[in-house]
Amino acid sequence: MIEAQPNATGQTDLDLLIEASIAAGREALKFFRNDVKIWWKNEGSSPVTAADHAANDILHAMLRAARPDYGWLSEETDDDAARLAQPRVFIVDPIDGTRAFMNGLDTWCVSAAVTENGKTIAGVLYAPSLDELYIADATGRVEKNGVSLSIASRSGPVRVSAADDMIKRFTQPFGNIERISKIPSLAYRLAMVADGRLDATIVKPNAHDWDLAAADLILTNAGGGVCDMQGEPLVYNSPTARHGILFAARKDLLGSILANA
Repeated sequence: MIEAQPNATGQTDLDLLIEASIAAGREALKFFRNDVKIWWKNEGSSPVTAADHAANDILHAMLRAARPDYGWLSEETDDDAARLAQPRVFIVDPIDGTRAFMNGLDTWCVSAAVTENGKTIAGVLYAPSLDELYIADATGRVEKNGVSLSIASRSGPVRVSAADDMIKRFTQPFGNIERISKIPSLAYRLAMVADGRLDATIVKPNAHDWDLAAADLILTNAGGGVCDMQGEPLVYNSPTARHGILFAARKDLLGSILANA
């Protein structure tokens, strides 16, 4: 079992995110494959469970207590525009992949990041049902369960996981592709590119900062990237905290995708 980092004076942002994400993930795991209470938000289009709320409470309590001067953006907390004035901001999704969680699938995770002036400087993804911990920071460090990640180029079909309409729209830029069943958690999908199980994914419009901020740094440090259709990197902590169509892939493939999109 992965052990949380001990709390200590001088704890780094990354260590703090690790500790809080593991605590939140273990709390959410208590609800997993049980009869969890479910609500629907966004006019009935998005589910949220008691596990989401429980994990969010832990993240908020631990992170804000340690860094009260940081801004806060979470999928499960009412947005506060005060975050826009803060140089550093916590951006979290207590359960990324709530539908997977509800359906008893393992591919859901806690996503937690710290951004500074719109760029991620520390990120953690913790998938408690799989006991997988991804971490990254501004030094270039990136690990999965303590092992450094580095994406290697490969020949053969491009392994892509994305929604059907995105695959149909962008088939040509990828050339020969191997379809991988879509992973409901966007953050975990990006992690699968970072650890080499996928080569690319296409992100539908309206993904939010909390889906992306931690996974973006993990993938970038591993030798990949996330960008918009103009090839621009993502900027976080904007007023809307939403993004358009995005591409994510290893770096050599990302350039080819953009050139032909």
